Amino acid sequence: MSVAYMVVTLVTIAANAGIAAADFARAEFVLANSAEVDLPRSWLPILATLKAAGAVGLAAGLLGFRVIGIAAALGLVLFFVGAMAAHFRARVFHNIAFPGAYLAMAVASLGLAIAQ
Repeated sequence: MSVAYMVVTLVTIAANAGIAAADFARAEFVLANSAEVDLPRSWLPILATLKAAGAVGLAAGLLGFRVIGIAAALGLVLFFVGAMAAHFRARVFHNIAFPGAYLAMAVASLGLAIAQ
């Protein structure tokens, strides 16, 4: 296992676990962002669960379950492509760097997982 794969994936796990926790807690910044992109509050637990599942799947990949890690990384890529689309649809660009950064981490994790 390469050091780059391990470090990038651990950072991606931490970031997604952290934002999933904020979603579950309905943090004020999460609620504000959701409102800006016209996301119903009722979707937050589902989206938080998907982010948490992605983090768990990435961890499984680090523990040797390669296919699960790749599937989790791909799922996160698709999730954050959707997040970017929601921002573009709502024309909310002032904070687009956040879903963009999560997307970049997911893409890097996916690429490194496939390369393993």
